[in-house]
Amino acid sequence: MFLLLLFIVLLGIPLLALSFHFSNLVIDPKTLDDIHILNDYAEKGLIDLTSFQSLQKEEIWLGSPYGYRMRGWFFPYHGATKTVILCHGITMNLYGSMKYFHIFYRRGFNILVYDHRSHGKSGGKYTTLGYYEKYDLKAWVDWIRNRTGPHSIVGIHGESMGAAIALQYAAMDHRIAFSIADCSFSDLYELLQFRLWEEYKLPPFPILHGANLITYLRTKAFFQDISPIRTIKEITAPVLFIHGLEDRYIPPEMSIKMYQHKEGVKDIFLVENARHAKSFMESPEAYEKKIDLFLKSIEVI
Repeated sequence: MFLLLLFIVLLGIPLLALSFHFSNLVIDPKTLDDIHILNDYAEKGLIDLTSFQSLQKEEIWLGSPYGYRMRGWFFPYHGATKTVILCHGITMNLYGSMKYFHIFYRRGFNILVYDHRSHGKSGGKYTTLGYYEKYDLKAWVDWIRNRTGPHSIVGIHGESMGAAIALQYAAMDHRIAFSIADCSFSDLYELLQFRLWEEYKLPPFPILHGANLITYLRTKAFFQDISPIRTIKEITAPVLFIHGLEDRYIPPEMSIKMYQHKEGVKDIFLVENARHAKSFMESPEAYEKKIDLFLKSIEVI
């Protein structure tokens, strides 16, 4: 009996460590700083430093409903009452959204970019991929409405985690005029099952189950609580889904499934040869044209 108990303990310690490590990968990943992203984007031609530095912008520090401060930049377009919020992906920060800036700015939108919780210079201990972030996003929408008027147009463009946040938020706030969801996951638990197998060839039990419990103890949220597809039918605003067909991080089938379940006005753009979050880089002209047609179809521009 003693040997059996010893075996269980010795087996349990590494399993617990692996579960904690996997939880960290999800809710406490290593994030990139401003300089890293800015230099990388400049090198790839995704941002023109001279043009960027000449843009009129306001630095905003907004309080989260959860007590920390969030950093944002507001770029006003002269006389505009319509605004798009650009939501970055995991490990990135507001600089990660800037590659999409001119798509909307040249169409007469004010632009708001901000750091999600636990990213960039915003506070917050853990990222929750939308569980708490959707309420932070609501705070930013409220700020915009106070700035541009209660009946002004507000839309959201999100990439990866940012897209999942945008979809979860749009399901609970029908003031949004549109959402553009680029390479969102449909369900976090399903995605983590997929990632665990793709990267480690491991089944969900016991690592994912353990990580799920540990994550709940740290954030009060289970992985299953973070599921855009669960509330997709509650979104009344038009949604454009975008996904690269060569995405091996978040399968394009996830966007296709959400598109199929979404009711009302919707569209989908699947980009050949594009890997995760690379649809714009792979086909920039087609990407911008698709957004232009979508915005015209819903009479926002």
